[in-house]
Amino acid sequence: MTQRRFDIDRYRQKMSASEKVKAYFYPETTLGGFTRKDGTVEFYSRVNALLSEDDVVLDYGAGRGAWTELDDSPFRRSLRGFQGKVAKVIACDVDEAVLQNQASDEQFVITPGEALPLADQSVDVIVTDWVLEHLEEPVDVFKELHRILKPGGWICARTPNKYGYITLLTGLIQNRFHTRVLKRAQPGRKEIDVFPTVFKMNSIRDVDAVCGQVGFENHTYRFTPEPGYFFDSRVIFFVFNCIDAIVPRGMMPTLMVFLRKP
Repeated sequence: MTQRRFDIDRYRQKMSASEKVKAYFYPETTLGGFTRKDGTVEFYSRVNALLSEDDVVLDYGAGRGAWTELDDSPFRRSLRGFQGKVAKVIACDVDEAVLQNQASDEQFVITPGEALPLADQSVDVIVTDWVLEHLEEPVDVFKELHRILKPGGWICARTPNKYGYITLLTGLIQNRFHTRVLKRAQPGRKEIDVFPTVFKMNSIRDVDAVCGQVGFENHTYRFTPEPGYFFDSRVIFFVFNCIDAIVPRGMMPTLMVFLRKP
């Protein structure tokens, strides 16, 4: 995958209100378009460290690949894009929008509760980004992912921590109001990319329980990225940064879930 040089002048000219707020607190943002606490860089750096050029990668819950049009950081896009790094990238989702996913070599639509159209032990790495929080039957899903994953293969997932302070706060907002609130909190996010949440596999204990039932080694850890919900306000961003500095580890906002099939 070809990566163009980061144009700092162009980036400054196109900076959104959100990016300007981040750059105020994290001046390194102008050096590549990401902060030192960027959750996407953290997650996909780990994923890339587990890849080899012969791998078949499944992007489970890939959607339309909105990041390809919304992410202005070439470096971050280079981490998220697996084409050219591995043998094949397959994208699947319950939404037919996945058929337009341009970050994959092959796409198919899935039906919850039904088997995936992939052979046993045919996939090396499964990436599922911001998907676990939407699963109604996580054990059934992970049994199926276990079936298609090769021995020694990885499932790499990023998801909100159910006991993270952000999730606890947003839990006060009913699902039907999420789109309206997110539109204000994250102006760059489109309504088509907002989905209902159930949080059935969103704690260390939840992940441990699924691993015990399905048979995965659990290498999950918690992570605190820069604030994501701040309504383009420096004051709110500062308040969340202060909260991040004092909350206990168990209330960190994000789970980085890495599961290995023995």
